[in-house]
Amino acid sequence: MIPPKNRRPSLRVFRTAVAHTRNRPNDLILGTVLAFVAGAINAGGFLAVGQYTSHMTGMVSSVADNVALGAFSLVGVAIAALIAFASGAGASAILINWGRRNARRKQYAYPLAVEAVLLLAFGALGTAMKSAPETAIAAVPLLCFIMGLQNATITKISGARIRTTHLTGMITDIGIELGKLVYELAGRAHGVTVRADRRKLSILSQVVSMFFLGGVVGAIGFKHLGYGFSMPLAALLLALTSPQLIIHPLKKRTA
Repeated sequence: MIPPKNRRPSLRVFRTAVAHTRNRPNDLILGTVLAFVAGAINAGGFLAVGQYTSHMTGMVSSVADNVALGAFSLVGVAIAALIAFASGAGASAILINWGRRNARRKQYAYPLAVEAVLLLAFGALGTAMKSAPETAIAAVPLLCFIMGLQNATITKISGARIRTTHLTGMITDIGIELGKLVYELAGRAHGVTVRADRRKLSILSQVVSMFFLGGVVGAIGFKHLGYGFSMPLAALLLALTSPQLIIHPLKKRTA
């Protein structure tokens, strides 16, 4: 008979994806799930408020363009988005460091639980205000804060090996590893010692693929559910974090 703890290893990995003790399987599960969430928020958020909110490169370029064009009201919107993203990253650092000192087993669950609550707030805000102009003014900084919070959290958890809210660095790394792989295969007969990091290539490819899939789901979700598309995303994050949040410390110490 298969021991209970080995009966469903994939479910067990999912339940420990936000655990304070890290390993490659739960890092990969968490990275791919968060990439899916980021892709969905980015694509669905664009349809909702007309602005991508997961990467700041475009925001900085927007500031520069609008300064040059004299559109200073739009400059203010972009600067607010930048500040919100940085504030979200700062909030993640505060929550993780507070958790490390006061509730170590829950340190990574806290920021992701806050992200889930903020996604619910985004859905409620959009549903209540419908298409009012004020919706975008409030929603863009809120989404940027959420993305900063998430990106800082996965950066901290993975030791900066995985980012989930933007793909430039990951696609660059995929290109590098593919180039190394081609060089390795072509030069094998000549004793070339360059070796591609196949594990890294696999991980990055999965994260990028999940971001794309999340984007498709987010766009379809907003088309059919409106702002309510954020509700399933919040539920997914709560499913990730709840196993850690409901653990009693004394129970874990005696396990």
